[in-house]
Amino acid sequence: MIKCKSTLKYYFSVEGETEQWYLEWLQNQINNAPEAASKVSFNKQIQKDPLRRAKSLAITDKVEIWHLSDYESSEEVHVKQFKETMDRMAATKSLKKQITYRFGYSNFTFDLWIILHKMDCRGSFLHRKQYITPINNAYNENFENMEDFKREANFKRCLKKLTLRDVIEAVKRAKAIMEINKQNGYTLHQYRGYSYYKENPSLMIWEIIEKILKDCQLM
Repeated sequence: MIKCKSTLKYYFSVEGETEQWYLEWLQNQINNAPEAASKVSFNKQIQKDPLRRAKSLAITDKVEIWHLSDYESSEEVHVKQFKETMDRMAATKSLKKQITYRFGYSNFTFDLWIILHKMDCRGSFLHRKQYITPINNAYNENFENMEDFKREANFKRCLKKLTLRDVIEAVKRAKAIMEINKQNGYTLHQYRGYSYYKENPSLMIWEIIEKILKDCQLM
């Protein structure tokens, strides 16, 4: 008799379509993997405001929500947006005590995480548009710019070139980046209970992805 797998549920709020498409892809990959000990269900919503996302959930049990967000630059407007996001995550604690918000930020952008599935990306960039070169190198593509890459058909074509082994390698590469930042003596800034590096590259999205893989005994 085939044993039915349990389904583990995870909650996300994301700021763009590429993050949503990636999570949909990852969910399908895990659920179609015979070696996975469990199936997964990702409750996700494109919502830049974490507090609004928390208000929309009709839940009574304790849950953890991961907000996937970008530190787009050190310009005042982007730093202000980044801190406002943390303000809104922190505000959920008084609104709904059963919800804990975690921060899966990427500096500069989520595209860094996508690159790490195929190759290291440890160099610092001056602008997020510069990710197009490593994107093209990693996926053997020739996109003209980041807008071209992020078109649904193009982005999903890149996802089709990935496997769960690539996800595991992305986690390892991301952890290596954060360890290098620590060794370099960069300041791990603290704000509203969340921590982040201002230096590029840095990212924390790998934490929830690693947890999911370990929960499913894939890593």
